[in-house]
Amino acid sequence: MKVALIGASGFVGANILTELLSRGHEVKAIVRDGSKINNNNNLLTVSEVDVFKTDALAEAVKGYDAVINAFNAGWTNPNLYDDFLNGSIAIQKAVKESGVSRFITIGGAGSLYIDGNQLVDGPDFPQDIKPGATAARDYLNILKEEKELQWTFFSPAIEMHQGIKTGRTGSYRLGLDSPVFNNEGRSILSGEDLAIVIVDELEQGKHLQKRFTAAY
Repeated sequence: MKVALIGASGFVGANILTELLSRGHEVKAIVRDGSKINNNNNLLTVSEVDVFKTDALAEAVKGYDAVINAFNAGWTNPNLYDDFLNGSIAIQKAVKESGVSRFITIGGAGSLYIDGNQLVDGPDFPQDIKPGATAARDYLNILKEEKELQWTFFSPAIEMHQGIKTGRTGSYRLGLDSPVFNNEGRSILSGEDLAIVIVDELEQGKHLQKRFTAAY
């Protein structure tokens, strides 16, 4: 497939980029700073685009089979909530304007439910990431109203960060609106295996106009 990958230089995006190229997909990496992409694969092109410039982004992704959105407004960004939410809305608008119908976006685990309550609303939810998690939850609610795009929203495992060192196992279990837990009561997934989940979804289309999650 021809895939436009937004946020390809971030932790999540870089793993997805590696997985896409390893499977032979043609990728346009859309980033703020092209110097952060150091891959010379002949299937890869790099495009510097500001995601808030809707017309430019729509032009950049036009003609592609799918758009994968790994946009991150920056966890230390003091305006994280607004930038994440508004950036996500701008990306969705650009994809619709481009004529691309398949849209996969990566959000957060905070919108997953345990006993009827979303994690982000719990008293123990980490305050440093709460603005971003809340923005991802609020964007999911907006995306659920989207009728034109064949969208998919992915919520990673609760523990999905650079400190997870399991690497690329290729093994995972799927869920929808609640976290997937292992026998130890933990919800864990590496960045490498997250990338496998996303590219599997791209190729198989099991969760059209749905949110899903995955963990070991």
